[in-house]
Amino acid sequence: MASDYSEILRDINSGSFAPVYFLQGEETFFIDNIIENIENTALDESQKSFNQIILYGKDTSLTDVIGAARRYPMMGERQVVIVKEAQEMRDWTKEAVQTLVVNYVENPLPSTILVFGYKYKTVDKRTKFGKSIEKNSVFLNAKKLYDNQVPDWIQGYCKSRGVKIDSGAVMMLSENIGNNLQRLANEIEKLLLNVKDGQEVSSAMVQKYVGISKDYNIFELQKALSAMNKLKALKIANYFASNPSNNPLVLTIYSLFSYYSKLLLVHHSQDKNEKTIASAIGVNPFFVKEYLQAARNYPVGKVVDNIKYLHEADMQSKGIGYATKKEGPVLTELVYKLMN
Repeated sequence: MASDYSEILRDINSGSFAPVYFLQGEETFFIDNIIENIENTALDESQKSFNQIILYGKDTSLTDVIGAARRYPMMGERQVVIVKEAQEMRDWTKEAVQTLVVNYVENPLPSTILVFGYKYKTVDKRTKFGKSIEKNSVFLNAKKLYDNQVPDWIQGYCKSRGVKIDSGAVMMLSENIGNNLQRLANEIEKLLLNVKDGQEVSSAMVQKYVGISKDYNIFELQKALSAMNKLKALKIANYFASNPSNNPLVLTIYSLFSYYSKLLLVHHSQDKNEKTIASAIGVNPFFVKEYLQAARNYPVGKVVDNIKYLHEADMQSKGIGYATKKEGPVLTELVYKLMN
């Protein structure tokens, strides 16, 4: 039975567990977080030494896993068998072993919670094996979030931790960290250590506790570019160039590419209503005015040219078709081209 991350967590945290979980895909944060919640809630601490078994794919086999799952718990109602890095097991393609797994998931031991963390890969759901796994387990296909989904995820994560976060803080985190959910979660947890009861996470708190400079960050660079503030944009570019370890060029180019791609969507939107634009480009309506201002400053032809400049800078920084330059000169030249 297919499910989604939020539903799975809700059931786990309410004490409702399934006999088999199969967690696969590229977004390892979802997989690790579900496994962590099962580890923390399925058994009391006093039961874990007897009834919680943690296995690692490279050190075990599916035959051993199913053998462990078929055992009964000791002095308790249930046991938990977790297979981390399950994709590392070498016998996934063996027909006899697949049959063993299928027979188990179709008739699992009710007192066992069996969890597979199958990272970076996916089983072929067209096969009998894949169909049976999907049908007879809580099945998660963990996909990477698109950039425009990250702000909602940040808000949802904060809500799940019982705090509110303002729109400026959300955008600052998403623009500077991107869709690395593990890093986002780590930074949010750092923020929560400094949030008082009833306090909302603000942009100022993100600047202070996450270490994002108030004046020199990708968020401020985009604002300067949108307003055609050449002096400020070049000052930020020079700051990035002098601090490359904290401001990797590849991430700056990626963020700017996303920004100008959204401007293309603004130009091609028939309805210029702010809510419609916000939905089309995946940002909070609070920030739409900035995009509308940028659309006025950058005609569609200039936006297309800028996307070309971003592609060239990316290739140049990697030495593909260009003489390799240091990151600083590439960035400052790029920012100049974007505004001229």
